[in-house]
Amino acid sequence: MKSMIDSHIHLDHYKDEEIEAIISSSPSIQSVVSVSYDLESAKRNLFLSEKYSKVKPAFGYHPEQSLPNSEELANLMTWIESHKEKMVAIGEVGLPYYLRMEKDDPSFPLQGYIELLEAFIVLAKKWEKPIVLHAVYDDAPAVCDLLEKHSIEKAHFHWFKGDSKTIQRLIKNGYFISFTPDIVYEEEIREIAKVFPIDQVMVETDGPWPFEGPFQGLATHPKMMNESVSSLSKLKGMSVQEVYRQLLKNTKSFYTI
Repeated sequence: MKSMIDSHIHLDHYKDEEIEAIISSSPSIQSVVSVSYDLESAKRNLFLSEKYSKVKPAFGYHPEQSLPNSEELANLMTWIESHKEKMVAIGEVGLPYYLRMEKDDPSFPLQGYIELLEAFIVLAKKWEKPIVLHAVYDDAPAVCDLLEKHSIEKAHFHWFKGDSKTIQRLIKNGYFISFTPDIVYEEEIREIAKVFPIDQVMVETDGPWPFEGPFQGLATHPKMMNESVSSLSKLKGMSVQEVYRQLLKNTKSFYTI
């Protein structure tokens, strides 16, 4: 059995019948780590985890959106604290790289996003939980600074993109990254995969985010990770079975599932 764990999916963004199909028709998928976008997303992920044992929820606030107001933030933090025993990680949290590039506004409130991220990092440290990060390109070094400031050991940079200096920093700190199905066709991602140690790697879909190449027009499904594993095995010069085993071991250990 080619057992896998989808280390990063927005399962709550799928329709009920799609979720049922993903869970019931995928015996090779041991678990899915379903990350949250905001409070309502976190509540739905908790519900899904109670309905399906394969669903492992993470609670956070996705950075590629407007900052929460003080009341929204207080409600979110209070809810997360009262349900922290049910989550496998804090996430998805990070910095708004794409939103910032889109706005191209010098008055963009980046400091507010940094402060929000640090608040989540403090909680991850306090509760001894892994943290799932959206931190790409220029934002990744700033996020590393915060993680190092608080001596965070379990950090997962999902769908990471960045320069070689940052890659080496992540490796040295023992942080993990995960590859989406775009490892099959995206040269930038394939180059990262060549140098990142296999024992600090996971696979994900980031579903329902759509993919291109051989996945063009297809609904994103965890089974696509089979193609990611195949690509990783070629890039690493390892057998496919060896890669399946290592990725499963990595993810189970990282998320304690």
